[in-house]
Amino acid sequence: MSHLSRAPDRADAFRSLYESSYTDLLKFVQRRTEPANAEDVVAEAFLVVWRRFSEAPAHESDARAWVFGITRNLILNAQRGEQRRHSLGIRLAETTPDYLRTSHADLVNSRIDLGRAWELLSEVHQEALGLAVFEDLAAPQAARVLGISPVAFRLRLTRARRALRLLLDHLPHHASDISAASAETASTP
Repeated sequence: MSHLSRAPDRADAFRSLYESSYTDLLKFVQRRTEPANAEDVVAEAFLVVWRRFSEAPAHESDARAWVFGITRNLILNAQRGEQRRHSLGIRLAETTPDYLRTSHADLVNSRIDLGRAWELLSEVHQEALGLAVFEDLAAPQAARVLGISPVAFRLRLTRARRALRLLLDHLPHHASDISAASAETASTP
């Protein structure tokens, strides 16, 4: 068993841990997430390991387990974030304004359109709209949450609203429109 504490310097000890863990860690992540994202997750994990390397156990086998624990926590955090974004999209679809409540069919269609438009928004736009609409934060408070100036937040919120409006204006409004549009694109050479 190797001892990380016996390595000549921090960089050599980190390199040794990286080389002994990378392949197995990549396989570990590929089994738990989208394979296309696995290398990004592993890179993020080793970034955390580098920052917290002074906390690494002295034995290399224990340090490998520590790296796997850090990686698992990153995966779980990402999954929780995805669940929150999905839940926020559902809540957004449920907050349809009264003027859209003309009939049950129209209500269902507007919620579906709003939900789809929400999913197409960038994460930055979702975050700005979420802080303003769901958390009911004023620009200075929302800006503090994001670590930006109130002016920058207002600009981001304006762009997010514009992007959502554009998406709502360009999405098909009914399921029949969607199926007709997909049939038309499928038959186009």
